[in-house]
Amino acid sequence: MQFKKTLLAASLALLSTESFAAAFQLAEQNVSGLGRAYAGEAAVAEDASVVARNPALMSQFDKAQLSVAAIYVLPDVSLEGQSTNNGLDASVLDDSSIAPSAVIPAGFFTMPVNEQVSLGFGVFSNFGLATEFNRDYAAGQIAGETEIVTINSNVSVSYQFNDAWTVAFGLNHVYADAKVLRTLGANPFGAPNSLQAAHLEGDDSGFGWNAGVAFSLDEHNRFGFHYRSETDLTFDGEYSNQLPAALGGLEGQVLPGTLELTLPAIAEFSGSHQLTQEYGVHYSVLWTGWSSFDKLEAYVPRSDTPVFSKTEDFSDAIRVSVGGDYQLNEQWKLRAGIAFDESPVSQQHLSISIPDTDRFWLSFGAQWQLDDVSSVDLGASILRGKKQNFVEGDNFQQQWGFESEGNAYLFGAQYNYSF
Repeated sequence: MQFKKTLLAASLALLSTESFAAAFQLAEQNVSGLGRAYAGEAAVAEDASVVARNPALMSQFDKAQLSVAAIYVLPDVSLEGQSTNNGLDASVLDDSSIAPSAVIPAGFFTMPVNEQVSLGFGVFSNFGLATEFNRDYAAGQIAGETEIVTINSNVSVSYQFNDAWTVAFGLNHVYADAKVLRTLGANPFGAPNSLQAAHLEGDDSGFGWNAGVAFSLDEHNRFGFHYRSETDLTFDGEYSNQLPAALGGLEGQVLPGTLELTLPAIAEFSGSHQLTQEYGVHYSVLWTGWSSFDKLEAYVPRSDTPVFSKTEDFSDAIRVSVGGDYQLNEQWKLRAGIAFDESPVSQQHLSISIPDTDRFWLSFGAQWQLDDVSSVDLGASILRGKKQNFVEGDNFQQQWGFESEGNAYLFGAQYNYSF
């Protein structure tokens, strides 16, 4: 019985270590900002998507606004095996693509109530990830499948004190769904690599809040600040594995499983300056409080203590972006921007489920004004990450050495309508 408990704890350790062992934040709440590498998001008031990045900017609109966006994410995350300690050739670890493509949608609506008060609603995502390896991958205990999807439903209200100052407050309902699957991989028992070692699926909902302030120095210069609180989630779902009873496994038996996770707080300061009638420049510093993600604990029924506890020790991270736009004519506005995205993951916590790294953004975009009440935003970004070399171990004391490289390409379109 003690051996069975130990193996169960080890299986939960597989999912805990890899589910969220890398940064999984999303910046892609709109396409208008995508073309600027999301520079100035807490200060630029172009469309209803301000609900996501600073609802205090809702006061800048004297009509109701609707924005619907979709961004296609094409990851290019590859692994090259560098070493093993079990006699296998390192090339068995090579994988040219471990992250599937995805579409990130978002929708927003804002409306003025009177000259001082505005309301806004938004549905979008701040966090998400997905990686997928072949079921017979040699390092299956640290690979498998990992997926988390979050949906943030946000309602906000803003109040304009005067021409200079506006404040806003919002409430958020966050729904999250997670799936983690790990296989046995190379093992000393002669069992198939594809044997399921851990499988957890669960979901949960949580609540948070956000607040923003906007200060207009004059009609051409504005500053903004926005804060989004932490959200605590407890994933309740089903846990199982296919390990034989002789090894202390569950042989497919399903048990309730629980995993706790805190989505970190986010704060952003931005500036926006209209230098001339044609040229505008924008910038942002975005802070994410990843230090709240210090450990993971997994529980099974009838236990007041975690069967697994692991210190993650993430660090707070900064994202810096600078962008600009150029009003080419009455119909077209052109955008461009660059950004540096700092990884919160230390070298000793790098993982192949999401081999995180510092990233540089190069972005381009445009707005096409269809008529007096509608427009379309188009945007694209190239993300480049530096190569990382690290070693990751499994429960059989096998050490797997990797060189990882993570890049991505983003393409988006957004429709805006003013009532």
